[in-house]
Amino acid sequence: MRIVGGKYKSRVLFEFKGSDIRPTSDKVRESFFNIVQGSIYGAKFLDLFSGTGAMGIEALSRGAKHVTFNDLSVDSINLLKKNLQRLNVTEDYRVVKGNALYLLENSTDLYDIIYIDPPYKSEVGLKALSIVGRVVSENGIVVFENEKPFESEIDGLIKYDERKYGRVYLTFFKKEQ
Repeated sequence: MRIVGGKYKSRVLFEFKGSDIRPTSDKVRESFFNIVQGSIYGAKFLDLFSGTGAMGIEALSRGAKHVTFNDLSVDSINLLKKNLQRLNVTEDYRVVKGNALYLLENSTDLYDIIYIDPPYKSEVGLKALSIVGRVVSENGIVVFENEKPFESEIDGLIKYDERKYGRVYLTFFKKEQ
């Protein structure tokens, strides 16, 4: 796994051992950042269920002003910190170990881009999506990664795009005006 663009381009990240963890592939990350490239520079970025930190580090690499990384797993947080150290990341970031729902319910920050990559078999991603509207900025973007097309409606958000990359779907939302 490597960073695919920006300041840290081609730098290799530490990965999880085994197949229990499913990091977002380089191809999906690259495609996502190609889509949001006009919005990333200077953005506040929230990386929920951050795992290795690749998505948030990629955001910093491409000019995000600030990234908040969040994960509940101690192993993920430790690996994320190792990756930040490995790349000698100096940009503004915050690492929050804890429940994503708690973070969303209690945050006073607003984010321009929010990437939600939950465990696919869990309902926690849909729960996060249902309350994320309170922390997305007025013209912000929310992206939900999942293994199937998104067919529900979410109060306060409008689905405006969906892309399929192999077995992964990225669903794009904006705040309802």
